[in-house]
Amino acid sequence: MNMHLSIGPLVALIAGILILIMPRMLNYIVALYLIIIGVMGLFGGNFNLR
Repeated sequence: MNMHLSIGPLVALIAGILILIMPRMLNYIVALYLIIIGVMGLFGGNFNLR
């Protein structure tokens, strides 16, 4: 069985968990998420973990 994991949903999942644990860090987590998604979009966004 092959499992392909994309980094976008993985980052979103980690960000969501961190927001639940530490709500005061919401601004930093959202900013970091947007920066990561923006960089992925600029450089093709085909980062697959295998």
